[in-house]
Amino acid sequence: MPIAAIATIVISLIILVAVALYLIRVVLILKAVNDSLGKITFGVRAIAHRTSPLAAILGPALGDLKAVASALGAAAASVSKSSQTAKGA
Repeated sequence: MPIAAIATIVISLIILVAVALYLIRVVLILKAVNDSLGKITFGVRAIAHRTSPLAAILGPALGDLKAVASALGAAAASVSKSSQTAKGA
């Protein structure tokens, strides 16, 4: 077998081993990323589960705040009207 053929086979094997090692490294990195994403997803779901009861509490509070905002708006309009009347006099 000629030297060129042996050199080609050896170089091909070196390239094949390098690509295989690179792919193994990529697989290990992807496994670590998958684990991290799984933990993040678990945390987000836990937060969503813990905050879901807030909707029942905040609904009535929002209604009360709208009533307060309406009353304050009426009071501000009354004060504004009074101050304009006082300036004109």
